[in-house]
Amino acid sequence: MPVLHNRISNEELKQRMLAETEPRTTVSFYKYFNVAEPQQFRDQLWLAFEPLNVFGRIYLAEEGINGQISVPESNYEAFRDALYAAHPDLDGIRMNIAVDDDGKSFWVLKIKVRNKVVADGIDDPAFDPAKKGQYLKAKEYNDLAEDPNTVIVDMRNHYEYEVGHFENAIEVPSDTFRDQLPMAVDMLKDQKDKNIIMYCTGGIRCEKASAYMLHNGFKNVFHVEGGIIEYTRKAKEQGLPVKFIGKNFVFDDRLGERITDDVIAECHTCGKPCDDHTNCKNDGCHLLFIQCEECAEKLEGCCTEACVEEKNLPKEEQRKLRAGRENGTMIFNKSKDHPLRKHRDQWRKERGEQ
Repeated sequence: MPVLHNRISNEELKQRMLAETEPRTTVSFYKYFNVAEPQQFRDQLWLAFEPLNVFGRIYLAEEGINGQISVPESNYEAFRDALYAAHPDLDGIRMNIAVDDDGKSFWVLKIKVRNKVVADGIDDPAFDPAKKGQYLKAKEYNDLAEDPNTVIVDMRNHYEYEVGHFENAIEVPSDTFRDQLPMAVDMLKDQKDKNIIMYCTGGIRCEKASAYMLHNGFKNVFHVEGGIIEYTRKAKEQGLPVKFIGKNFVFDDRLGERITDDVIAECHTCGKPCDDHTNCKNDGCHLLFIQCEECAEKLEGCCTEACVEEKNLPKEEQRKLRAGRENGTMIFNKSKDHPLRKHRDQWRKERGEQ
């Protein structure tokens, strides 16, 4: 049996990818369907994709598949055909091609088996994610969004909504999808007679959310086919007004693809208009936050002066400080309530800006 995972260091693989001269295509895809043997199916996909030089992340579970990959342009059709042929339910699966991308976001292929492709916290055996709301293509979305009897619901996290969202969309203020689902039901419980449009980045979360709303008694539930990525591509191809404003957050090295020139967020340090996400350069933090170029230079890419000090300590001292440190509210916290924002708000208040 061949080795069905990478055996080369990430750094070497990244350098190989960066040295490539052929353009790559970045594609995301998902499908809810029954996968009887996820581990066996995982190995099958690895054997099909690895020779095609496919990089990226693919998650499998008994409920389906979710992937975001990049592939050399000359291998795209071979990849697509291999995916279509891998399982009858994948034949013709929609492929969401990235809007603003150079294909250099991935350098290794990772295919993992999980309990669910989207963690949802749902334990009701009667819930079926395949019983979903109605798809909306770009023009259909634009038309229904104009109806005053329509509510548009963003099913992404706060840090995604913060930099870009559809016009008039409401935020479900939670940092986890499992918390958002019951929260959305509660927020909209008095609007069950309205058209409920749900959307997310590539479609996988809002499709399950639409099924959950139907499961909880909502009748007129819709979701944007292919999410923001497919909507934007189709709207631009068809010359339609683009109703999404700002930047679409993406889960790769880009951390965002620009949809419109609108900058609707602000630097978490100084409050200047900015929508560039970054991770704190302190290895003991890596907080995801928004930072302008001026603050990035001043703070050396860190979120606070304390992190600058820690980043510049000798490596051994940094390791000692990190030892035993829990990933608490500051570490990796993407919430609108994380300490950096509180620090920023207090700083602005002291300057009389609030």
